Amino acid sequence: MTEAEPGKSPDNPWPVRAVSTRVAKYIDKLGTVWVEGQIAQLNLRPTVAFIMLRDPAADMSLSVMCPRDLVENAPVKLTEGVQVIMHGKLQFHPGRGTLALRVNEIRAVGLGELLERIERLRKLLEAEGLFDPRLKRPLPFLPNTVGLITGRASAAERDVVSVAQNRWPAVRFAIRNTAVQGPNTVPQVVEALRELDAHPHVDVIVIARGGGDIDALLPFYDETLCREIAKCTTPVVSAIGHEPDNPICDLVADLRAATPTDAAKRIVPDAAAEQATIRDLCRRGGRALRNWVHREQHHLDQLRNRPVLASPLAALTARSEEIQRARAAARRDINRLVAAEADRVGHLSARLATLGPAATLARGYAVVQTLPDASSTGRVLRTTADAPKGARLRIRVADGAVTAVSDGPEGTSK
Repeated sequence: MTEAEPGKSPDNPWPVRAVSTRVAKYIDKLGTVWVEGQIAQLNLRPTVAFIMLRDPAADMSLSVMCPRDLVENAPVKLTEGVQVIMHGKLQFHPGRGTLALRVNEIRAVGLGELLERIERLRKLLEAEGLFDPRLKRPLPFLPNTVGLITGRASAAERDVVSVAQNRWPAVRFAIRNTAVQGPNTVPQVVEALRELDAHPHVDVIVIARGGGDIDALLPFYDETLCREIAKCTTPVVSAIGHEPDNPICDLVADLRAATPTDAAKRIVPDAAAEQATIRDLCRRGGRALRNWVHREQHHLDQLRNRPVLASPLAALTARSEEIQRARAAARRDINRLVAAEADRVGHLSARLATLGPAATLARGYAVVQTLPDASSTGRVLRTTADAPKGARLRIRVADGAVTAVSDGPEGTSK
């Protein structure tokens, strides 16, 4: 049976010194590197300086060692929060099992280069749509609880709380004190944002900080913080610095306030102003209602003063008189027509009486008819032939009729 390769089985393990030595040799092969970060801690010893270099965009850090005079002769004063670029070689200390960067050169990140990086980040976030006004969430009119992220016992905290309470005394705050400058700002603010965003009673979140130069406000240009603000479901108000200051988180937030005091005015209404508005609306509403009643009363008065309503029977009376006149006129016309027709009938009756057989008989004339018998019916004599000898005749005169017997036509008896 062959013996296992060292370090590959529990029967033939490597000792700690072997592992540490191999790690040290492997890291030594990396050579020198340039590293950028923020100074999180600075500890000066008589001859050596120990620095904790932190990545502002991630929760990662690296131990740095360098000669003390390198720190003292740096191009800028090195303090916590300063952004630097260091050149050095990574070293692994087998005795302690630690990794450190031994630095031989320190450079400060120039303002021009820093502004250029900020501008690139601004353009990147704008291209991704994080500044789109359509994504901005509206602030509630009266938030249940206001989440406030600010420095401990800072002027920004006093301004926001005092101004908001003066405007609306019942306002409630959920305050989270964090670092607002230096390498710990971004992780602490991000953690506070996540906590307040998950809080069920927080309706709006305010990030507040006083003014300062770009180095002091640098954490609020951080990409990680900006993206965390964009991910929040609760409206976020950015009140960083004063009016001229405009960090990138102002553009990502749902509302930018010029100052912490301005933020307090934006998040809660002014109770006195609202009461004054209500009183004014009540006055305006009462005035409008009274004017409406007066207009309607005037309209009713006008309607009542109209003739049709002032004297509703006048129209009927006028029509009644018109009807009486029409009836009288119709009666006169009918009487006139009846009289005219009566006269006409009288004239016709007179003419008829004059032309009738009774009048003729009254003047001495007679109507001679044959008496009807079994063979013929009675008829008026028109010729002598109609009354042969022996024919019985009926002679009608004005006052009656007589019967006679015909002797035949004259001149035939001989």
